[in-house]
Amino acid sequence: MENIHAKGTLLEALGIEIVSIGKGEVVATMPVNERTRQPFGYLHGGASVALAETVASYGSVALINLDTHTCFGLEINANHIKAKKDGIVTARAKTIHQGRTTMVWEIKIVDEKEQLLCVSRCTVAVVEKK
Repeated sequence: MENIHAKGTLLEALGIEIVSIGKGEVVATMPVNERTRQPFGYLHGGASVALAETVASYGSVALINLDTHTCFGLEINANHIKAKKDGIVTARAKTIHQGRTTMVWEIKIVDEKEQLLCVSRCTVAVVEKK
């Protein structure tokens, strides 16, 4: 799936690829390489958080009317469960709350063997355009 508006953004810099967007669900991948590792050779926690907020944001955009509203990350937290040195990670996001002014997403990031690396929760603000 082509990354919508990814050129020249953090998504392009980190190699994040959107795999699928459905109603209340998003899947994306990100490589673990020189762009996403911390100085000690492991996946950077900040890269995982960027991936988590990306899938929550894409999912939120899919659920709003972009002619009248926009959305922004309001809060995010992450628990880093397991380290990874290389390969590909996959983020799967699901809505756990879809309100008029906020959405809350649960994001699980796993490795190629479906081992949990990071679990995150992201709150997205839905704002009326003026």
